[in-house]
Amino acid sequence: MGNHQLDALDIQILNQIASNARVPFLEVARECNVSGAAIHQRIQKLTNLGVLEGSEFKLNPTYLGLDTCAYVGLFLKDPSEFDRVVDALRQIPEVVECHYTTGKYDLFIKMYVKSNSDLMRVIHDKLLPLGLARTETLISFNEVFRRQVPIPEMDE
Repeated sequence: MGNHQLDALDIQILNQIASNARVPFLEVARECNVSGAAIHQRIQKLTNLGVLEGSEFKLNPTYLGLDTCAYVGLFLKDPSEFDRVVDALRQIPEVVECHYTTGKYDLFIKMYVKSNSDLMRVIHDKLLPLGLARTETLISFNEVFRRQVPIPEMDE
């Protein structure tokens, strides 16, 4: 879906809710100079189009005792096992993202664990048995920022 299906009001709404999904529809309506019902209908349209995908609270991993964030490149022994490995990764709660990638890794995952020793346990006990040849791990010291994808400008 390209931005050709979005109009100026859609872009205004997206800009308002991207930073705070809990902003009241009436506040968005006031900023956009339309009715609350219009905002509700537009949000529904954007959801149906797939532009908006749910709404969620962001959990702070550190407050949950998950002090280590790691990115792990996975090398499969048998690349024909992609689907089986991805299904197995879905069952590992510490894995919060999984990506098919280009480059040297077959898959790239993001994990949150309690500690470096917990990370080693998860890699050895949960990841390697999936049929991996090896892994490469990067540990994040600190997330500097995270943001939504950029909202495209309207073509004139």
